Amino acid sequence: MKILIVEDEPLAAAQLAANISALKPQAQILAVCDTIKSTVEWLKNNEAPDLAFFDIHLGDGLSFEIFKQIEFNQPVIFTTAFDQYAIQAFKVNSVDYLLKPIERADLDKAIQKFENQAKVSGTSINPEVLNEILTSLKKKNYKERFLVKVGTHLRMVETKEVLYFYSFQKGTYLKLSDGKDYLLDQSLELIEEIINPSQFFRINRKYLIGLKGIIDVVSFKNSRLKLKVKNAIDDDFLVAREKVKDFKKWLEGE
Repeated sequence: MKILIVEDEPLAAAQLAANISALKPQAQILAVCDTIKSTVEWLKNNEAPDLAFFDIHLGDGLSFEIFKQIEFNQPVIFTTAFDQYAIQAFKVNSVDYLLKPIERADLDKAIQKFENQAKVSGTSINPEVLNEILTSLKKKNYKERFLVKVGTHLRMVETKEVLYFYSFQKGTYLKLSDGKDYLLDQSLELIEEIINPSQFFRINRKYLIGLKGIIDVVSFKNSRLKLKVKNAIDDDFLVAREKVKDFKKWLEGE
């Protein structure tokens, strides 16, 4: 059995590979890809695996995008840390899923399910189910809180209390109205996918701004907009020119 793992957390990928090898010593891990881009590139240049494990959330977006960019007809077992996502869609399509942290017993059952269905056609994801999943993801179940570290303690931060999210050096942070910043585990791209788009807008590569964080909007050179933001860390709150039209619609609630 030849297996492809798509997972952007090195530890999670290593643990999954180790558990697969323990359960199925004859299995061959062909590769571990950590982004949509690298997965598509690998699939274009290599023989298709017998089975693939796809983490739903990757650093550059949802792994469902892979199916839009390349034809992939092999069985997939999805992995996710969020049990509220479109689970029924996976089941309808005879595609299994595993919740993180993945238990070996659950992994064993999923692989057995794959082996039992190996000779049954239609075990791969189809466009109709893909659209159902994406629609479900976009319409509901947005992330309501983030767990942040404060010294040796953990604190829960409500998403509605965040003024904006931003990237700095190699980290992603959130800013609160009290002026405090907290480091997050997720990338800005992932955060953009899991929070309510009616409340937050990605104005440029660095900032994901919340409605409650905006004080003023001013016309700026090169057809851009400049935002005055609560607890701003710099003057770089510029709405990219190609995003201005959508930003205005967002402000109007469209």
